[in-house]
Amino acid sequence: MPRLDGSESVVPVRHIGRWVSAIVAALLAGGYLYLLATSKNMRWDVTYTYLFHPAVMSGLWLTIQLTVASMALAIATGGVLGSMRLSQNPVLQCLSGATVWFLRGTPLLVQLLFWYFLASLFPVISLPVPFGPTLFAVDTNSLINQFGAAVLGLGLNEGAYMAEIYRAGILSVDKGQTEAAQSVGMSRARLMRRIIIPQAMRFIIPPTGNATISMLKTTSVVLIIGLPDLLTSVQLIYARNFQQIPLLAVACFWYLACTTALTVLQIRLERHYARGSKDAKGVGLAGLFGPFLKSRLASKENGL
Repeated sequence: MPRLDGSESVVPVRHIGRWVSAIVAALLAGGYLYLLATSKNMRWDVTYTYLFHPAVMSGLWLTIQLTVASMALAIATGGVLGSMRLSQNPVLQCLSGATVWFLRGTPLLVQLLFWYFLASLFPVISLPVPFGPTLFAVDTNSLINQFGAAVLGLGLNEGAYMAEIYRAGILSVDKGQTEAAQSVGMSRARLMRRIIIPQAMRFIIPPTGNATISMLKTTSVVLIIGLPDLLTSVQLIYARNFQQIPLLAVACFWYLACTTALTVLQIRLERHYARGSKDAKGVGLAGLFGPFLKSRLASKENGL
């Protein structure tokens, strides 16, 4: 469309189908939320009563502790296994590959139960000196309790996946930069610290954030070894008062609250490590609504 000064203006394409689908989705979601909010069987009063119940708060705190401890172990395990996979030593490569194969190939519940019942296989954990005395010996049950078994099971299982995330992130860095750094005599440790890791973090942070959010919800499987996490605490309450749905709503509320907090943290980390990248795009709400806002601004500039 020509302007008064003779220049051509850009006319944005109108997407009527998108608006129609958005309106239909909004109406369906609004109708469902209205039915849920006004249903007499929902018993929101029960939900409000137990939202900050001491048992629920205790279960929530245990869930947070499990998530933090398990992800710390997963990150450490993944870093070691990932480094071994990228090593030039074939023995380390084979050991790392076999460990990842085993941890990813067996169910998480099986691994949890294995660590929980480890005392039946090794009643005592000791460190002997070859052909000499034992430096120390400790009862397995006193060393690995329910919490320890849960952290080992969850953390080591996730560590196998973190190893692949690290490996993919490091391999995503252009090899030319590595060769250039080595040509000027930069050591391998300094190369990783100053060049490779800062760039690889752009590719490592998003899947690591997703893994942390997934870990938060996966902690509910510790019910199998009797740990009173958030979901288990809620189940114990509704086993007494038979208010299953209102109490499950309590669990959903706290899981969503924790997930939202982790998502905000992930977005901030992504933005931090995406600085200076020409491929960096908006994340979070800005990334969702950015195209819409740009199209509206273009329409206003062109007088539409």
